[in-house]
Amino acid sequence: MMDKAKLARNWIFFAIVSFSLTFSNAMISGRIGINYGRNGDNLPSAFEAIEHLQNMNAYRVKIFDASPEVLKLLSGTKLQVSIMIPNEQLPDIASNQDVADQWVIENVLPYYPKTMIRYIMVGNEVLSVKNDTVLWYNLVPAMINVHNAIKLQNISNIKIGTPLAMDIMESTFPPSNGKFRDDMPVYEVLVPLLNFLNKTNSFFFVNVYPYLSWLENPNKISLDFALFTANNSSYNDPGSSLNYTNLLDQMLDSVHFAALKIGYENVSLAISETGWPHSGDIDQPGANIHNAATYNRNLIRKTTAFPPLGTPARPGVVIPTFIFSLFDENLKPGPRTERNWGLLNPNGKPIYELDLTGARLDREYSRLPEPWNNLPFKGKIWCVAAVDANVADLRDALDLACNGGNGICESLAPLKDCYQPLSEVAHASYAFSSYWAKYRNSSNGVHCHFNGLAMQTTIDPSHGSCRYPSVTL
Repeated sequence: MMDKAKLARNWIFFAIVSFSLTFSNAMISGRIGINYGRNGDNLPSAFEAIEHLQNMNAYRVKIFDASPEVLKLLSGTKLQVSIMIPNEQLPDIASNQDVADQWVIENVLPYYPKTMIRYIMVGNEVLSVKNDTVLWYNLVPAMINVHNAIKLQNISNIKIGTPLAMDIMESTFPPSNGKFRDDMPVYEVLVPLLNFLNKTNSFFFVNVYPYLSWLENPNKISLDFALFTANNSSYNDPGSSLNYTNLLDQMLDSVHFAALKIGYENVSLAISETGWPHSGDIDQPGANIHNAATYNRNLIRKTTAFPPLGTPARPGVVIPTFIFSLFDENLKPGPRTERNWGLLNPNGKPIYELDLTGARLDREYSRLPEPWNNLPFKGKIWCVAAVDANVADLRDALDLACNGGNGICESLAPLKDCYQPLSEVAHASYAFSSYWAKYRNSSNGVHCHFNGLAMQTTIDPSHGSCRYPSVTL
């Protein structure tokens, strides 16, 4: 029989090993990933982008497809990789195991294991597609078939997930009132999804943007609360008695409580996208370099802390996190913020300093520019042709804006008030401002973008008897 001293030594040895493994796993899980989107015409090569990721000490990278070029270049690096299956492929993969098997053979096997693929994202924000029941009901079957295809190849270290936007939530405040949207088939889709994730030890991935929540309610939500800087204030949830010091925790815990309401207590959350825009339109306050740097620095400190911080409802839990995004993507539609979430300029220079390890203190960074637009703008805004817009492109955009039978360009006709000056820039500016003012609040949500040809201004472009329509905030 083993003596007590030897038993004690063995117990201490195993305790040290266990602690070391726990410490190592927590530190690894807490490291930061970055989303690498490529929807731009001014971005560096994939080779340069991957060099930048490594120089930044990123631990993970998430791409929005399974690009052969990118996956080949990631071979031999230490970057853990997340790849994605486009939404349009889900029905075929869900209905046919052979299709799922072939997808894995073509998009995983040529690169794995030298390229450290660790996550396969099946679709992107599938449950945000309103009333698309084809996608909704094919999501989990597609995930199951991809999981089976991975097992068929004797691969055990790739997790299957799907990124979901926070619009899956009917309510997020207070967190204990968290509830999934009523129009979603919760028990037909979300319950099977959560069941699959639990059985496969995978994560419930969410795209969570405190900036967007603050932007919708800047008068009700403190900007400091959104930026992790509300040092002297907090919120106590009356339903759970939990105390919240930042908006990200509040949003994450609302998902936790929503899952709890349908029978899932220990869902493992991961953040597939989060970040803060460093620039935006006039009607998008808070989008500036100061806030972007503040948010991401504090986010990194929180998610890389050891012991892990978790959230008030799940303290001590590691939450793998991907920041959005590596570069600005100038071809994205929508408001200007959509194109300005990047950490790096196209030349690889940082837009602001950022330490992905979380070790750097605020006082060790250079001074940030003062935020100039933290308060919502009040006044009139016009939408005009951008100063660098191509004249030929403006002519095409002008035709599209004026030829819809909506009468917004009547003042540009000969002998009308805005006919002069007779130039594409002047006419396009009038057409953009008219179209935007008329349809900004429509169900389509028209933005002052016009394929990158337009910009907002607070300077009234009206002249003589020609009055440009405006938006008043």
